[in-house]
Amino acid sequence: MQVTTSASSSADRGFCGHPGALGPLFFTEMWERFSFYGVRPMLVLFMAAPLLSGGLGFDAKTAAAIVGIYGGCVYLAALPGGWLADNWLGQRRAVWYGSILIALGHLSIASSALVGPVTFFIGLILIVMGTGLFKTCISVMVGSLYDEGDARRDGGFAIFYMGINLGSLVAPLLTGWLMETRGWHWGFATGGTGMLVALLLFRLWAVPAMRRADADRGRPSSWDAPAVKRRHVGKYVFAAVALVALTVALVSSGVVHINPRAVAEAMTSVLILCSLLFFVYLLFFSGLDGEERKRVAVCLILVVAGACFWAAFEQQPTSYNLFAAQYTDRTAFGWEIPTLWFQSLNPVFIVLLGPLFGWLWPALGKRRLEPGSPIKFVLGLLLAAIGFGIMVLAAREVIASNGLVSPMWIVGSMLLLTLGELCLSPVGLSTMSGLSPQRTQGQLMGLWFTGAALGNLVAGLIGGHVNPEELQQLPELFARSAIALVIFAVVLLLLVPVFKRMLRHNRIIDPRATTEGGAEAIV
Repeated sequence: MQVTTSASSSADRGFCGHPGALGPLFFTEMWERFSFYGVRPMLVLFMAAPLLSGGLGFDAKTAAAIVGIYGGCVYLAALPGGWLADNWLGQRRAVWYGSILIALGHLSIASSALVGPVTFFIGLILIVMGTGLFKTCISVMVGSLYDEGDARRDGGFAIFYMGINLGSLVAPLLTGWLMETRGWHWGFATGGTGMLVALLLFRLWAVPAMRRADADRGRPSSWDAPAVKRRHVGKYVFAAVALVALTVALVSSGVVHINPRAVAEAMTSVLILCSLLFFVYLLFFSGLDGEERKRVAVCLILVVAGACFWAAFEQQPTSYNLFAAQYTDRTAFGWEIPTLWFQSLNPVFIVLLGPLFGWLWPALGKRRLEPGSPIKFVLGLLLAAIGFGIMVLAAREVIASNGLVSPMWIVGSMLLLTLGELCLSPVGLSTMSGLSPQRTQGQLMGLWFTGAALGNLVAGLIGGHVNPEELQQLPELFARSAIALVIFAVVLLLLVPVFKRMLRHNRIIDPRATTEGGAEAIV
């Protein structure tokens, strides 16, 4: 069947053969990710650093737990953020307001050098709120550039996600160098500068480009919000920011006491309980037939396995970061490699290996050798398990030598984690969408991202145990992650025949795409 597109859409090839508005959206996303990945790996190091060196003086467990809460909330914020965009602000205004909140968050974090830790935590909360608006909408805006059936859509998303990887690659290199040479707040301020660049690019370049695209296609500009009036938006935003500031001030002053580890554990328990209750509702009270119930049950296993993978993968900014700072010999040719530079390994591997995977799967498919989605999922878990097995050996060498170990342990481990991500992340949502009954697809997709939030929380709880006081338990810590990954891989391997039958019934085709470090993927 011949695929057709509207003349106005197919004629717009202003950016590498794609709609011209893709360019400003590409650079907006690149700079937003620069700000996010420039600051995120600094958080645990800054909070765990002694007061005399400019840090907050928290113990490693508290610092890692806060990073886990932060990462989990970033994913959870996408749910209310998407609702606000759909029902109140509109996609473009949501990105605009989200950009402002993120920029204010970075400014607040950078100002903590002068004001104190209160503004540091206000900044984290503002970034979570802003990212919830930003991330749910900008990908939708990229999709809106293409008419239904436009064959360029997948290529456009591949270009867009390359911007994500470029931002996450460069950011730790620059902020890490500034942190080591000029101080913490130079690194934080540089991340904030990236967000200001993204904000200006979006307002001055992306919005006009999308308005022109709307005019060329004869449709009203989607900058305007849907149905609901927006005249009180500023008041609500101001009230939300004031409430956040008051809460943080009460906590920081000691009037209200909060234990971050207890909060992270409570959030994990609540998310697990709510997810299980929702699956029970879907299975027995949503009117599904027997076959649909079986598919929902398999989706539950996928969500749990995905959460296990992300709990391992998202230890990069916590346990891996602390291991690099405390137990890794970072000296090369008389110069000390900044700790944060190790956080650029994942996007470097993604950029280098993503095209290889994009070629490999179709090449194997032509020879009828390509593994299906379930086997790729299993491979992803096993590769991550081997990566943590390497960290077990590295931890044992630290104990045996009572000194620093080669950085190649972390390099090799993160390479395997990236290979696992390339196998698992692109097919996770695809497999979920194939198994989900039609009437519950959106709800089950939300639960998949809830699994990513759970992974961040668990990673934060695990990462805090990387400290000198628990050095002897370090091999066991990494071994537990490896064993959990292997267990879920074995369970999924036993279910492969069931997966294949259900996926064949639903005619799911694996995506060919590269992903960002994390749970974002092209599907």
